[in-house]
Formats: sequence, C-alpha cells, structure tokens
Amino acid sequence: QVQLVESGGGLAQPGGSLRLSCAASGFLFESYAMSWARQAPGKGLEWVSGIFGDGSETAYADSVKGRFTISRDNAKNTVYLQMNSLKPEDTGLYFCARDRNPFRLYNDYDVAQFGSWGQGTQVTVSS
Repeated sequence: QVQLVESGGGLAQPGGSLRLSCAASGFLFESYAMSWARQAPGKGLEWVSGIFGDGSETAYADSVKGRFTISRDNAKNTVYLQMNSLKPEDTGLYFCARDRNPFRLYNDYDVAQFGSWGQGTQVTVSS
C-alpha cells in the first residue's frame, strides 16, 4: 500500500534552515505530483508547495514563496522541502501528500486533491 514517511523536522532559530524529506513507497512515484502541507497549532491545514511527477513544474503558497524550495529524486522515491529564512509562523506539523490521481495537468493545488498522507514531522521555529 501507499506509504509516505517524513523526516527532517526539528527546532530551528528564526532565519535558520531545515530540510524535510519524504520517502515514498507502494506506488509508481514518478507518475504522481507530490505536495507538502502544514498545520500550525490551533489552525487548519495549509498547502505549502507542490511538484509535478517529472519535476517539471513547482508551485508555492505565497507565505513561503522565495524561502522554500521543493524538489524530488525519482530514483530514490523521495521528495524534499528546503526551508530557508524560517519564521516563527512557519511552526507546525508538516505533511507529505500524494495526489489522488496520477499525471496532474494543472499547477493549481488544493488539499482536497490529495489521496494519501504521511504522519507528519514537527517543525518549530523559535529563539
């Protein structure tokens, strides 16, 4: 079955960096767009970034644009999120998610489009 396992979270200072990884298994990885989403304490789920199956297109929420970079290595079945210039408001539980359907056509993401989720990795940004 589909498995998504996130890692790389932790505590970072404001202005610092973290790199999240998501190891995928149980499906043809390169056929599916992958995304990162997060949930801050007491708030709803927020989509953060997405990448097409072949890596040709990426997209970012306005709140992270210019600071976060999504990438993937299809040979390793892994998607990454490089987070730089971290802010306290980036604190939250970060989830890796797979599209419900393969071969995404549009670079327009919504959490309702995701069919599988990882368990999440905690990111805390604090001095």
